Amino acid sequence: MQATIRISNGITRMPKWRMAEPVYFEALADEHIAIVGRNGSGKSMLTDILIGRHPLLGEGPKYDFSPSTRPLASDNIKHITFRDCYGGDNDTTYYLQQRWNQHDIDEQTPTVGHLLEEAFLLTGDDTPARRRQQVHLYELFALQPLLDKYVILLSSGELRKFQLTKALFCEPRVLIIDNPFIGLDAKTREQLRTLLHTLSREREVQLILVLAKTDDIPDFITHVVEVKEMKVMEKTTREEYMARKSHRPARVLTRDKEEAIAGLPYHDNEYHTREVVRLHNVSIHYGERIILRSLDWTVLNGERWSLSGDNGSGKSTLLSLVCADNPQSYACDITLFDTPRGSGETIWDIKRHIGYVSPEMHRAYKKDLPAMRIVASGLKDSVGLYVHTTEAEHATCLWWMDIFGISHLHDRTFMSLSSGEQRLVLLARAFVKDPELLILDEPLHGLDDHNRQLVKDIIEAFCRRHNKTLLMVSHYEEEIPSCVTKRLHLVRN
Repeated sequence: MQATIRISNGITRMPKWRMAEPVYFEALADEHIAIVGRNGSGKSMLTDILIGRHPLLGEGPKYDFSPSTRPLASDNIKHITFRDCYGGDNDTTYYLQQRWNQHDIDEQTPTVGHLLEEAFLLTGDDTPARRRQQVHLYELFALQPLLDKYVILLSSGELRKFQLTKALFCEPRVLIIDNPFIGLDAKTREQLRTLLHTLSREREVQLILVLAKTDDIPDFITHVVEVKEMKVMEKTTREEYMARKSHRPARVLTRDKEEAIAGLPYHDNEYHTREVVRLHNVSIHYGERIILRSLDWTVLNGERWSLSGDNGSGKSTLLSLVCADNPQSYACDITLFDTPRGSGETIWDIKRHIGYVSPEMHRAYKKDLPAMRIVASGLKDSVGLYVHTTEAEHATCLWWMDIFGISHLHDRTFMSLSSGEQRLVLLARAFVKDPELLILDEPLHGLDDHNRQLVKDIIEAFCRRHNKTLLMVSHYEEEIPSCVTKRLHLVRN
């Protein structure tokens, strides 16, 4: 049987990239594989080895991409990483508020349509049949309205659809996708499952999905490879894995930690206002593209809200107004903690009482600082800057890292962590100052089943306290904590 990828006794040359045991991996040509495991277990390390990013001692990976005639592994393997849905590793100039500041975009910034056309023409096949396939993908992912949009302005879900389309235009023999369904609304997730199922049946492309959320394993997957504690387990059939897979526990946070959160002291400088957020007749547009239209919304103290809507419907834009990351917020009738926007308060006055995590924040954090410093930056609302902490503040940071199960990572640098570990660090950063308003935009992105439940438990425990208000975005209904009782659904204009 043809093996598309085969690795035997794989040991990376650089010790820092080594798994706990030599890697044995084989992907036969007729298999579609899911690589699963806990956050930090080594899934991304394994995929980097598969694509040849980390050279091996002795013989490297053996590839057989037939019937493809392209000789290079880079031509035959396309890998969409977790960070690709936030812009890619080469997007070094991105800063937190850039998506909302269109005046910072120069004329050289590429549009969605320009980049997709470049990818389409790379194969040299510009036949009418391929053009029909191009149109079909645009229709499938509703990309037509986005073609004239700058890539840097896309939402995380729109970026994911863009990256998938660009990869498919390259007609790879092997397509590796890291958490393909995160950031996508329910309708698009189902469309993507159908598309991938069709690809697996009708085209010469082998699919390898890297999944933290194990109930996302699609039916077309034939085999599963689990990674545990930097060890690659033996490949099993999907049926065998699903039969023995343990179910997510009903709760993960221990009782003593739950009680410790409940017992946190309150601060003297807290806001105690009846209305936490009030938006009156708020409209946001970029050129002719309307994102929010005449929105009225009031959030009272102690309320817990879920924000929902399709990709691009304006959820993150709405939250950027509340956090004052969007410059248009100062031209809108917005009141926060009973203080009208633009009445003299600074952005730092606003942020001092808000804990915030979002895809844009994850994208902006590219400084390779120790995890402890990332958490500590939440005390001063800085992004990637040095923050001097007192002994008491240092202890608070360690306490919250322990709550999120990542205290052992305090000296590890941010970019050396897995994407799931990074998300837990950013969540600890959001909670570290015990904010009155907690804004969580897709907080469970990339988390494994255990950590998703842990974070839900922490949110529940935190919101049982007085004077705590929650705004949360998620495309998965099961991710919404039971404490949420209010809903706002946005529709694309």
